[in-house]
Amino acid sequence: MPYKSISELPKSVRNLPSRAKTLYMKAFNSFWEDYDVTDDAAREKASHEAAWSAVKEQYEKDEETGEWVKIGEMIGKRSRHVMRHRKSRIGGLASQDKAHA
Repeated sequence: MPYKSISELPKSVRNLPSRAKTLYMKAFNSFWEDYDVTDDAAREKASHEAAWSAVKEQYEKDEETGEWVKIGEMIGKRSRHVMRHRKSRIGGLASQDKAHA
């Protein structure tokens, strides 16, 4: 069922920053309203998945501290998300070059 306030969110969301909690709640509620199925369990599961997806588009978990931070705003560091993406692209390009050589 849709959430009326942040305090009603599940325990798994309580460690998010307040703006991420708001984002989660809005995404969950929006998906809940738009996803028209009669099975409430499936509707709730899909709404939680959509909400987490919305959060992960803007936030990432810092592997060192375990805290959720806005992507690109890690203090003194480049975003791990960006660095992982670049490493995977560079690694993929290197293996493509070897295949074409």
